[in-house]
Amino acid sequence: MRARLRTTPFPFRYNVVFGAENELEVSDREVTYTRKQFDEKHIYMETAGQALGGETAAPMTAIPDSDNSEDHEPSEAMNMVHPDNPENCEITALEEDRSEERAPEKSPDSPANMELESSPKDVSEDADASPEASRDATAGVSEAEDFDVPFPAEYEKFWKVVEENPQDFTGWTYLLQYVEQENHLVASRKAFDAFFSRYPYCYGYWKKYADLEKRHGNIKRAEEAYRHGLQEIPLSVDLWIHYINFLKESLDPSEPATESQLRSAYEHAVLAAGTDFRSDRLWEAYINWETELGNLREVTAIYDRLLGIPTQLYSHHFQRFREHIQNNLPKQFLSVDEFVKLRRELASVNGHGGEDASAEDDIPPGIEDITDPAKLITEIENMRHRVIESRQEVFNHNEHEVSKRWTFEEGIKRPYFHVKPLEKAQLNNWKEYLDFEIENGTPERVAVLFERCLVACALYEEFWVKYAKYLENHSIEGVRHVYMKACTVHLPKKPTVHLLWSAFEEQQGNIEDARGILKTFEENVPGLAMVRLRRVSLERRHGNLEEAESLLREAIKNGKTASVSSFYSIKLARLLFKVQKSLQRAREVLLEAIERDESPKLYLNLLEIEFSGDLKLNEEHILSCFDRAVNSSLPVETRISFSQRKVEFLEDFGFDVTRLMTAYDEHQSLLKKQDSLKRKAENGVQEPEEKKQRTEDTMVETGQMMGGDMQANQSAYNYSSWYQYNYQNPWSYGQYYPPPPT
Repeated sequence: MRARLRTTPFPFRYNVVFGAENELEVSDREVTYTRKQFDEKHIYMETAGQALGGETAAPMTAIPDSDNSEDHEPSEAMNMVHPDNPENCEITALEEDRSEERAPEKSPDSPANMELESSPKDVSEDADASPEASRDATAGVSEAEDFDVPFPAEYEKFWKVVEENPQDFTGWTYLLQYVEQENHLVASRKAFDAFFSRYPYCYGYWKKYADLEKRHGNIKRAEEAYRHGLQEIPLSVDLWIHYINFLKESLDPSEPATESQLRSAYEHAVLAAGTDFRSDRLWEAYINWETELGNLREVTAIYDRLLGIPTQLYSHHFQRFREHIQNNLPKQFLSVDEFVKLRRELASVNGHGGEDASAEDDIPPGIEDITDPAKLITEIENMRHRVIESRQEVFNHNEHEVSKRWTFEEGIKRPYFHVKPLEKAQLNNWKEYLDFEIENGTPERVAVLFERCLVACALYEEFWVKYAKYLENHSIEGVRHVYMKACTVHLPKKPTVHLLWSAFEEQQGNIEDARGILKTFEENVPGLAMVRLRRVSLERRHGNLEEAESLLREAIKNGKTASVSSFYSIKLARLLFKVQKSLQRAREVLLEAIERDESPKLYLNLLEIEFSGDLKLNEEHILSCFDRAVNSSLPVETRISFSQRKVEFLEDFGFDVTRLMTAYDEHQSLLKKQDSLKRKAENGVQEPEEKKQRTEDTMVETGQMMGGDMQANQSAYNYSSWYQYNYQNPWSYGQYYPPPPT
């Protein structure tokens, strides 16, 4: 099985590091578009930790290609999923009232408990086997066996649904429920791997996957499933807690290394997710575990970190810290350095400091023999008071920070991922919260908030773009990673974020990467003009004019409608004329397009390039273009517009008065024809509604071109508006020529 490289969500001050000996074996699906270094087995990406002063980055891996929602909002098929199903998405607990500020007991119906109850409860039957034996056992069936085991009878039916429509989230849930019900390991692995390549933020299914492997005795694979999930969503407090509980069950408590392994897991958890506003349960689990082991100094150290982090239960933590101090002796919960420092401070305050006290102070803590019980109690109480007092200032500052964020946090009603669209109020709340944190918070807190936001708003490209723009001043690799994750996993069919990624790579000088991003996206989502034109402009900017021309000619050839081909023909003509300085080739392109589609835009653009040259030399071509338009099958109103401009051109730039008079007579004939049509309409002989609508659309199109491509009323003649002739009224021309005989 080939290893698929996968990146951790960027950026974090601390990375989730599992160690080289536990490299994940994941699916054999390959990345479709990526920079060259992502094709290597391992890459090291600069994270916010490095850019913003954090710790060293961990080995990371490239994200797999996947499909996702094509529209800005999730599809109707996605919206069929019940919004309250906790199995489908990450459920963040701790929705307590601020006034209580204590973690209430979970009700049986709470989202977190529902997730736990919905997860498989069966455990491995090998209860007597040692953890080492379980962990060293083969991780599931071999690849050869995989091909020999037949899939369940209904598997293909469920698989076909998601294969034909990968955006059908409901179909995925039915497939996963089916394979879990059938308890078929190979089919389950295939289904879960495919699902996670598209929806990696569904934490509940990572636990289901791990439980499935555990039920089959594959302890190592179960652990890998947890690790893989935590690489995808390191901010998931629930998944961290499930993973640590799994380690407690699978590790041998009699082994000396077990305690250090669990402590390392807790450390990774709080480093990755501990700054989340709703990470209280994770911190409490860590504190309770150290307390059970009797490591009171470790508990104090954890509280010292926690009391400075704005979390939902900040006041509850400080109260528990006070209880921790009051219920234990200072020499048990303080480090040696802090204990000695406090003894000296108290001695100095009580008048026992100075040189006489130095010898006594050098005695290791806990060795001094205080014979007076009253003095001993007083000293202990004084030390406890000093310890609490020294943390009070930190708590007060933290309380102020919490108060500034509380309104935003209350506005987050769905902190987990779901395909159902978020309410507008929640989207606005995320935007305002991010703006506040960018202005007032530290770079680390901004990064964490962005990561939280992107779990809940993964299907909204505006937040991915906002994150990338923010990181441009902090980490180039961070920007690249955000774009890569957005484009390859969550938003594979959103053009804007792909165009921005390509532009970013081009700015960094990675032309091949920029070219590959656009090409791959166009292969996956063909037919978008904005993408094809960006590919053309990229080649033009870097001097590849032949490739730019080839791309436009290919678009003309493959245009699904005549109007689409005409659009690209105009773009090609402008490229040939303005960039390659070839009027003849540009003229040929537009004339060929006119043969396929008599669009007024084609005539107007042909006139534009003809007028851009020498008018005397191009007079025949200009008049030929006018004649084509006037004698075409365009609506009479459009033909009158071209006829009017023909007369105007001959009046201003022509060299043959006979041509001018002939053009004038032809123009009057068209006006009479228009009057005749109007009289028929007044007499009840009206045009068919379809033809009438087509005529109106053409007139609007022509008017837009006159005001856009032909530069308002100046057309291509450089006329000011006050110098225009009003040829719509046949008798307004009488000031120059007498009316025609009747």
